[in-house]
Amino acid sequence: MIKRKVLALSLLVALFSCKKSEENLADKPSGWDILETPVESSLRGLSPLTNEIAWASGSNGVWLRTIDGGKTWDHGVVADLDTVDFRSIHAFDAMTAIVVSAGQPAVIYKTEDGGESWVLKHQENENAFLDGISFASNTRGFVVGDPSDGKWTILQTANQGNTWYPIDSLPGAVDGEAAFAASATSLLAEGNLLWLGTGGTESNLHFSKDLGATWEKYNSPFVQGESSQGIFSITSMGGGEIVGVGGDYLNEDMQEGIAGIFISESKEWIKPQQGPDGYRSGVVYFPMHKCLIAVGPSGSDYSTDAGINWQPISNEGFHAVKMGHADGSVWASGAKGKIAKLTY
Repeated sequence: MIKRKVLALSLLVALFSCKKSEENLADKPSGWDILETPVESSLRGLSPLTNEIAWASGSNGVWLRTIDGGKTWDHGVVADLDTVDFRSIHAFDAMTAIVVSAGQPAVIYKTEDGGESWVLKHQENENAFLDGISFASNTRGFVVGDPSDGKWTILQTANQGNTWYPIDSLPGAVDGEAAFAASATSLLAEGNLLWLGTGGTESNLHFSKDLGATWEKYNSPFVQGESSQGIFSITSMGGGEIVGVGGDYLNEDMQEGIAGIFISESKEWIKPQQGPDGYRSGVVYFPMHKCLIAVGPSGSDYSTDAGINWQPISNEGFHAVKMGHADGSVWASGAKGKIAKLTY
């Protein structure tokens, strides 16, 4: 087993080194350009499109949109729901976006006029808690929620969020297993593939190769056993490698069991040699610079060797980190209306 893991690690490093050598890379991340926003809400929902266009959402029902790179912001409250925390958002363009609440009411709203009006598209039952959203294409998307009766809640849409319905085969969950809505990125849809990172009593990676028709489960090396522990965010490096970050949000300084790389081909986890500097709630892979970025309340980190070694970027705290759809910028969002763009 040890020999297999060493071999897998060697292959991962070699593969990533080859990827990096194919292109000229920019300098390592130098920090964050903090943007001024007109809100004080905690922003966990984030969906940048380009270097100029980005949407965000969060507590007090708040939504925001910029179309000039963060110089100015349109903002408001979704459908007057000023007590609702919209921790998930997915933007299709400058005029169209979907927001998903965490907690009650468990609702999904959509705007097609740049946030001027929001239309209710779906509402779950009074016990539901929705954790995150991910789109596999411009039309097909998924929303994950905490388990009910031993099965995960996973909704899907095939028409850009206008209607939602449960997937045919819901994966099983052990008692006390849950997903985290800290950055709304514990679910990842990529082509026909679905990945779900979990925590609580068990921290698992659930995987479907056929849009949820069948499922496999792999226990993770993340810290687990308590409701505050596990995988909080996952991202794909595009070659079957899934990188996760997390830890224990009640123990932000914990260094063990807070990150890992899952290799799809060998179906095994690789632990970092040097992990991020504490609990991290969001992670994204930036293909342009072949770089992983992780964020959390105590700071942010980057890795240029596929997540094997992490180095700090800054002590600025954030909840979520996302890459623009146009592959040209990385944005982060956090407490008290904080939004920033990564600088090199």
